[in-house]
Amino acid sequence: QVQLVESGGGLVQAGGSLRLSCAASGPTFSSYVAAWFRQAPGKEREFVAAINMNFGSTSYADSMKGRFTISRDNVKNTVNLQMNSLKPEDTAVYYCAAAHRSVSGSYPGYYDYWGQGTQVTVSS
Repeated sequence: QVQLVESGGGLVQAGGSLRLSCAASGPTFSSYVAAWFRQAPGKEREFVAAINMNFGSTSYADSMKGRFTISRDNVKNTVNLQMNSLKPEDTAVYYCAAAHRSVSGSYPGYYDYWGQGTQVTVSS
Protein backbone atom coordinates (compact mmCIF):
# COMPACT_ATOMS: atom_id res chain seq x y z
CA GLN A 1 0.00 0.00 0.00
CA VAL A 2 1.45 3.34 -1.08
CA GLN A 3 0.59 6.56 0.71
CA LEU A 4 1.11 9.88 -1.07
CA VAL A 5 1.32 13.32 0.52
CA GLU A 6 1.53 16.48 -1.60
CA SER A 7 3.03 19.78 -0.53
CA GLY A 8 4.13 23.07 -2.06
CA GLY A 9 0.86 24.58 -3.20
CA GLY A 10 -0.07 28.18 -2.54
CA LEU A 11 -0.94 31.56 -4.00
CA VAL A 12 1.24 33.01 -6.75
CA GLN A 13 0.91 35.83 -9.25
CA ALA A 14 0.59 35.15 -12.96
CA GLY A 15 4.01 34.55 -14.48
CA GLY A 16 5.38 33.14 -11.25
CA SER A 17 6.59 29.67 -10.32
CA LEU A 18 5.75 26.96 -7.82
CA ARG A 19 7.29 23.60 -7.05
CA LEU A 20 5.03 20.83 -5.85
CA SER A 21 6.35 17.75 -4.12
CA CYS A 22 4.76 14.36 -3.50
CA ALA A 23 6.25 12.16 -0.80
CA ALA A 24 5.57 8.45 -1.07
CA SER A 25 5.69 5.87 1.69
CA GLY A 26 5.24 2.14 1.42
CA PRO A 27 6.77 -0.53 -0.81
CA THR A 28 9.56 0.13 -3.26
CA PHE A 29 8.35 3.22 -5.08
CA SER A 30 10.91 2.85 -7.85
CA SER A 31 8.77 0.10 -9.40
CA TYR A 32 5.82 2.49 -9.85
CA VAL A 33 4.71 5.10 -12.31
CA ALA A 34 3.63 8.41 -10.82
CA ALA A 35 1.66 11.32 -12.18
CA TRP A 36 0.23 14.72 -11.43
CA PHE A 37 -3.39 15.58 -12.16
CA ARG A 38 -5.33 18.73 -11.45
CA GLN A 39 -8.96 19.58 -10.96
CA ALA A 40 -10.50 23.03 -11.15
CA PRO A 41 -13.95 23.76 -9.68
CA GLY A 42 -16.70 22.36 -11.88
CA LYS A 43 -14.25 20.59 -14.18
CA GLU A 44 -13.06 17.03 -14.61
CA ARG A 45 -9.74 15.86 -13.26
CA GLU A 46 -7.10 16.64 -15.88
CA PHE A 47 -3.78 14.92 -16.62
CA VAL A 48 -0.70 17.10 -16.17
CA ALA A 49 2.40 14.88 -16.37
CA ALA A 50 3.67 11.41 -15.56
CA ILE A 51 7.00 9.75 -14.86
CA ASN A 52 8.34 6.22 -14.71
CA MET A 53 10.04 6.07 -11.34
CA ASN A 54 12.52 3.45 -12.51
CA PHE A 55 13.63 4.78 -15.89
CA GLY A 56 12.73 8.45 -15.46
CA SER A 57 10.83 8.63 -18.76
CA THR A 58 8.21 11.36 -18.77
CA SER A 59 5.04 12.41 -20.56
CA TYR A 60 3.09 15.67 -20.48
CA ALA A 61 -0.26 17.06 -21.45
CA ASP A 62 0.25 19.23 -24.51
CA SER A 63 -0.82 22.40 -22.72
CA MET A 64 1.82 21.88 -20.00
CA LYS A 65 4.80 21.16 -22.23
CA GLY A 66 7.54 23.74 -21.87
CA ARG A 67 6.11 25.22 -18.66
CA PHE A 68 5.91 22.23 -16.30
CA THR A 69 8.62 19.71 -15.48
CA ILE A 70 8.09 16.46 -13.61
CA SER A 71 11.04 14.81 -11.86
CA ARG A 72 11.73 12.14 -9.29
CA ASP A 73 14.12 11.46 -6.44
CA ASN A 74 14.30 7.75 -5.73
CA VAL A 75 16.42 8.29 -2.63
CA LYS A 76 13.82 10.52 -1.02
CA ASN A 77 10.87 8.70 -2.66
CA THR A 78 9.47 11.92 -4.03
CA VAL A 79 7.92 13.12 -7.26
CA ASN A 80 8.18 16.81 -8.02
CA LEU A 81 6.39 19.18 -10.36
CA GLN A 82 8.12 22.43 -11.24
CA MET A 83 5.60 24.89 -12.64
CA ASN A 84 6.80 28.03 -14.41
CA SER A 85 5.05 30.87 -16.22
CA LEU A 86 1.89 30.15 -14.30
CA LYS A 87 -1.43 31.43 -15.60
CA PRO A 88 -4.74 32.04 -13.83
CA GLU A 89 -6.19 29.05 -15.69
CA ASP A 90 -3.65 26.84 -13.89
CA THR A 91 -5.61 27.42 -10.70
CA ALA A 92 -6.74 24.03 -9.40
CA VAL A 93 -6.22 21.38 -6.78
CA TYR A 94 -3.19 19.36 -7.85
CA TYR A 95 -3.12 15.65 -7.05
CA CYS A 96 -0.29 13.14 -7.02
CA ALA A 97 -1.13 9.62 -8.19
CA ALA A 98 0.72 6.33 -8.50
CA ALA A 99 0.29 2.88 -10.01
CA HIS A 100 2.33 -0.30 -9.77
CA ARG A 101 2.83 -0.50 -13.52
CA SER A 102 5.70 -0.20 -15.96
CA VAL A 103 4.06 2.26 -18.35
CA SER A 104 2.43 5.54 -17.39
CA GLY A 105 -1.12 6.51 -18.31
CA SER A 106 -2.97 9.79 -18.73
CA TYR A 107 -6.40 9.06 -17.30
CA PRO A 108 -7.35 8.99 -13.61
CA GLY A 109 -8.69 5.43 -13.63
CA TYR A 110 -5.23 4.13 -14.49
CA TYR A 111 -3.89 5.03 -11.05
CA ASP A 112 -4.60 3.19 -7.83
CA TYR A 113 -3.16 5.54 -5.22
CA TRP A 114 -3.90 9.21 -4.70
CA GLY A 115 -2.81 11.97 -2.40
CA GLN A 116 -5.17 14.42 -0.74
CA GLY A 117 -4.32 17.26 -3.13
CA THR A 118 -2.73 20.67 -2.75
CA GLN A 119 -4.33 23.95 -3.80
CA VAL A 120 -2.61 26.13 -6.39
CA THR A 121 -4.08 29.58 -6.96
CA VAL A 122 -2.71 31.90 -9.63
CA SER A 123 -3.84 35.51 -9.43
CA SER A 124 -4.01 37.81 -12.45
